[in-house]
Amino acid sequence: MTHDVIVVGGAFAGMSAALQLLRARRTVLVIDSGERRNRFASHAHGFLGNDGTPPGEIAAVARRQLEAYPTLDWIDARVTEVEGSKEAFAVTLEDGSRHKGRRLLLATGVKDDLPEIAGLAERWGRHVFHCPYCHGYELNQGPLGVIASGSMSIHQAELIPEWGPTTFFVNGALTLDEAQRASLTARNVAIEETPVTGIEGEAEVRLADGRLIALAGLFVASRTTPATPLAERLGCRLEETMLGLQIATDPMKETSIAGAFAAGDVARMPHSVALAVADGAFAGAAVHRSLVF
Repeated sequence: MTHDVIVVGGAFAGMSAALQLLRARRTVLVIDSGERRNRFASHAHGFLGNDGTPPGEIAAVARRQLEAYPTLDWIDARVTEVEGSKEAFAVTLEDGSRHKGRRLLLATGVKDDLPEIAGLAERWGRHVFHCPYCHGYELNQGPLGVIASGSMSIHQAELIPEWGPTTFFVNGALTLDEAQRASLTARNVAIEETPVTGIEGEAEVRLADGRLIALAGLFVASRTTPATPLAERLGCRLEETMLGLQIATDPMKETSIAGAFAAGDVARMPHSVALAVADGAFAGAAVHRSLVF
């Protein structure tokens, strides 16, 4: 069987796109590896109608709703290869099986590259975050920290004081000029130059001089890259953004490969559940239009 559309990635953007296509009575195959980016977070915030709901619960409800449509096929598996062109795409799974589709939608998400600080990765999504709109409110205006990872961290440090008194841990990741220091000081940001050696407790920052700074939460501007190399292998053009590498698309979410589309964190910035759902909905409609016209 050749599906109208193969969606690689069954998280929020992929399911949102699939919903539009299913409601247009198109045959859709969703292939999902089960590794949502926000799987580490206990609750999702800032998503209208689901504020405070565990992200896994949102995803489970969404999948059940998709499964009510008879033209959906869903496979829990990892895609290892994509190939082909418009009207004749093919994906290969880990077990060697191949599936064909007239259109391809990549909603594979991204991976977060974090500073190599002991204890930081283990707290990602629980006590260390990237988005204050998603997690800042719950920190109850307690003392917060921003660990520098690059130039984007300066903007982050200027913004975080909206949610609590903020310390900016430069950690050797950049050199602040006078204007940047003045801007941070104007936002009442404390600048800490001593290197960070580890994260302890929930969000306690251990410094090289032995000090331990207790915080309500930490923020890091992670560098993101596509979670899989599939787009690059297909030949899709990638582009560098202030947040990292993503799949380049045109205004209708089509990649540089005709008939192949991309949506969600892997193809837009900034990132959140709400924005991924919106991007997926638009991409799904765009894919449908490409099948009609």
